[in-house]
Amino acid sequence: MFLPGVEHDPKPGRYREMIESRRALGGDYPQIWHLFAYLPSATEHLARFTQEILRGPSPLTPGMRELIAAFTSRRNDCPF
Repeated sequence: MFLPGVEHDPKPGRYREMIESRRALGGDYPQIWHLFAYLPSATEHLARFTQEILRGPSPLTPGMRELIAAFTSRRNDCPF
């Protein structure tokens, strides 16, 4: 991320734990996790919304929805 104040001030919770776990393993992770860890009360709704869109009932399979999201992200020059 390019917001050091956000990146270096994660609040206790699931996303902070996920970041710490990935860092300990030396792995990459989605940078939006920093925002989710910084302000969990505001971003928990976004996380639930995203999961419902990608995993909830739909005529499209979750895999097809992931593919659409990845394609759109690529077109927007944004890593998915």
